[in-house]
Amino acid sequence: MTLLAYNSPVTQASCPRRSISTPPTRIGSGRRRQSRIVTHAGRRRQSRILTGAGRRRLGRLLTGAGLALLPWLGYLAGTLPPAEAAGWVALDTLEAAALLITGTRLLRGDARHRTPAAAAALLLLTDACLDLATATPGTQLTTALAMAIGAELPLAALCAALAARPAAAPHSR
Repeated sequence: MTLLAYNSPVTQASCPRRSISTPPTRIGSGRRRQSRIVTHAGRRRQSRILTGAGRRRLGRLLTGAGLALLPWLGYLAGTLPPAEAAGWVALDTLEAAALLITGTRLLRGDARHRTPAAAAALLLLTDACLDLATATPGTQLTTALAMAIGAELPLAALCAALAARPAAAPHSR
């Protein structure tokens, strides 16, 4: 199918192909909150660049969420049966580590925050799904829904957005 599309006279003669190897051209400086990017087709698209204050605010939020999981780990280890506690404590430990690494890297202005943010998003989504799948009807299901809607899914969405955000150019001094 692909071979036919590239060798077809229709794609070569009457329908010009867009080059996907040409990168978009950035207009203006990267220090503004939003910059305009002109794509190859001449269309403008908006790109949000994370400012220093926003980066610090998100760094504090994610670091705080990672630190809040530490007492939760002790609670899980003390209240769940040992067979269940091992799995849940391991999952929540990985979540806490990913959130702490992402948060501290954002606070330092380190551009390598994207990988732990992606890991945190995946772990938080997994935790929410497993909580809902293993909860019994009643108070356990209500608690699982509240934790998923109130904490895990919003944090997962935030981490996924941070992971998908293009890295900002380093500031020249």
